[in-house]
Amino acid sequence: MKKWIIPFLFLTTGAINANAQTKQLTLQDCLRYALDHNQTLAVSRLEEDLGRLKTKEVRAQALPQITGSGNLTDNLKKQVMVLPGAFNQAEPGKPTAVEVGTTWNATATGELNQQLFNQSVFTGLKAARSGEEYYTLQTQQTKENVIYNVSSLYYALLVKQEKMNVIQTNIEKLTRLVETTQSQLDNGLAKRIDLDRIKVNLVNYQTQKSQLQNQLRVDENKLKQIMGMAVEEDVTLPPLQLTDIEKKAAVTQDFGNFNLSNRTEFKLLKKTEELQTLQKKAYIAEYFPSLSFNGRYSYNGLSDKFDLFKGGSTANWFGMASIGLTLKIPIFDGFARRSRVDQANVTLAQVNKKLEANKLEMTTAFENSRLVLLNSLSTIKTQKENVSLADEVYASTQNNYNLGLASLTDLLNAETSLAEAQNSYNEALLQYKLAELDLIKSHGNLPSLLN
Repeated sequence: MKKWIIPFLFLTTGAINANAQTKQLTLQDCLRYALDHNQTLAVSRLEEDLGRLKTKEVRAQALPQITGSGNLTDNLKKQVMVLPGAFNQAEPGKPTAVEVGTTWNATATGELNQQLFNQSVFTGLKAARSGEEYYTLQTQQTKENVIYNVSSLYYALLVKQEKMNVIQTNIEKLTRLVETTQSQLDNGLAKRIDLDRIKVNLVNYQTQKSQLQNQLRVDENKLKQIMGMAVEEDVTLPPLQLTDIEKKAAVTQDFGNFNLSNRTEFKLLKKTEELQTLQKKAYIAEYFPSLSFNGRYSYNGLSDKFDLFKGGSTANWFGMASIGLTLKIPIFDGFARRSRVDQANVTLAQVNKKLEANKLEMTTAFENSRLVLLNSLSTIKTQKENVSLADEVYASTQNNYNLGLASLTDLLNAETSLAEAQNSYNEALLQYKLAELDLIKSHGNLPSLLN
């Protein structure tokens, strides 16, 4: 399906600077600006970075764990041990109280622990990698949401600008008619009530113009907010180019084949299903024993004086080393593991239901956008012909009114019909572009709008 872009914004860079120049932006320029400055997307990218860091954290559990520690103890009051009387040479048979240990003890220790088999850790590594991919998909979805929201506001602003042009044209027509009727009234060729009726219509259009101008400012501010642009920046709209839309309205559309797997939302749910499956495996892994290798080395110093770290001290230093294997076998935990596995099964069932609902929702959205697009194409063609006909009727009625062959009521009715036909045509254009945008989204091709 052919994609097309209409230039639409004049952005004043450095609005505070009186010498700032206006630069015309295409839709692609606005989308790129939004992708660089949108705050929600920036947060999503940070979460993606966080996912990568979490993967590194989990991976660390499978790597050797090495710790070091040091200890210095001052035994202010030493432990006392009572020796049997047989050891008392001075008074045989009398127990003797003897202080045990030294006043100062120093120890430096290093420990190593390496997981040899731990199913929970290995499953966690797989889950961490899938989690990283989940964050990447989440960022992609946020990016697509930004593209969709910017594009839809863009089209709405264009069409409202066209409505403004219609109102302005009608104001100019009625202004000239007021001048003509005033002249006729001064020469006794018109009635005061006719002039008043025209003025009432003119005031109504001026009020509509004021209201539409306010709506345009509100929508422009919304667009700038989504783009991450300062509200002080000046945003204007050039005339809407209708050539491409009118060409599309004259030909049969190729809507392409709907492929659910192209949608980021569906990919996210499938990745969620994968993560929940890994979580279930992690709970099941808690039933398995774990085996780890450990090693320990310490260097100890003992002395009754605080001269442990001096040359020629009275301290005695000696080393100790050990290696071993640690086997942990889970036996019974009150059925907590079984409960966690059951919960995981329920969560997986919920994800499957969400997948079914998501498939139905996206398939329906594709069909609806296709129907709206077809209807809009037909409406555009019909309304364009209607605008041409209403314009001819207005021109003919105005000529007859000037010749006195048509009443003011006929002229005002013709003018109203022309305005309604123009607005209906503009609304059909908007519905077409929004339906086309929904169709592009249904195909998972929103990023193509950047090209």
